[in-house]
Amino acid sequence: MTTEPRSGRPRASSREVLAEAACELFLERGYDATSVSDITRRAGVSRSSFFNYFAAKSDVLWSGFDEQADRGVHSLQDGEDPRVALSSIGEGLAPDALALAITNADTMGIGPELDRDRAVRQFRLQREISARLVRDGMPPLTAQVRAGALSAAVLAAVWAWADRTAAGRSLPETLAEALEAA
Repeated sequence: MTTEPRSGRPRASSREVLAEAACELFLERGYDATSVSDITRRAGVSRSSFFNYFAAKSDVLWSGFDEQADRGVHSLQDGEDPRVALSSIGEGLAPDALALAITNADTMGIGPELDRDRAVRQFRLQREISARLVRDGMPPLTAQVRAGALSAAVLAAVWAWADRTAAGRSLPETLAEALEAA
C-alpha cells in the first residue's frame, strides 16, 4: 500500500515563508504595527511554528546573519585567524530579510530596532574576537580595541553591501575591504 504525501508546507520552507510574510507586513504596516500573530496568519502557520524558528519578531530579520556569525564564531573558537573567520560570514550571506530591512528601514519604521540589534550582534562578535586575541597572547585592552574595530567592520560591510553604497561589489569583497581597513 502506498501512502499519500502529507499535505502542508514542508518544514524546510517554513522559515523562508515566515520571513517573506514578515517583510511584506513590515513594508505594508510598519514594523511596530505588525505582530507575530499577523505574520503567522499571513504565512499560514501556527504561532508555535514561528517560535520553532525565531525567538522574537526581530530575529526574522537577523536569522541569516546570525547563522553566518555563528559559523564565524565557531571558527574563531576552533583557532581560525580572526580575519579569516570573519570573512566567512560574508561567504554564505545572501540578500535576505536583513538586506531588505536595511534598504527599507524608513518605510518599515525599523531604524531604531535595526540599530539596537546591530549593536547587540557587533558586541557579540567583539567579545568572541577579543577572547580569541587574548588567548593568543594579546593584552586585554589591545584585544578589546582590535576586536571592536573588526566587529564594526563586519556590520559596516553588511550595511554598505545591503544599501548598495559598496558600488556593486559582492559582500565578500566589501567585507574584505572593511576588514583590511580595521
